[in-house]
Amino acid sequence: MTGYLGSYATLGLLLMVSVGFFAVAYGANRLVRPARPADPPGKRASYECGLDPVGGDWAQAQIRYYVYAFLYVLFAVEAVFLFPWAVIFDRPGFGLVTLAEMGIFVGVLALGILYAWRKNVLRWT
Repeated sequence: MTGYLGSYATLGLLLMVSVGFFAVAYGANRLVRPARPADPPGKRASYECGLDPVGGDWAQAQIRYYVYAFLYVLFAVEAVFLFPWAVIFDRPGFGLVTLAEMGIFVGVLALGILYAWRKNVLRWT
């Protein structure tokens, strides 16, 4: 299988083999498994460490945990964008426009951090 369409033929053959393997495994599972027994009473009930559930299923989380998660995502995105920029920083052809773009990016992130700091979001207590 050489040439332009050879790689597509290889991919198609691999796809057919994988679908066939899935079908054979699924069929063997249906043939070999034991008959489905009736569910005992209470099998699908809520379970909390061996005790009967207490209260409803509604649990409210504090908003500060979402804020911490949002700030983590903000810093992770910053790192994702800063790392490639830092790798090519010393290459020739790295102009002032690229430097200005990164300065604006870091400035906007700094404004976000300053806003969070001023609103006392960054305190754990």
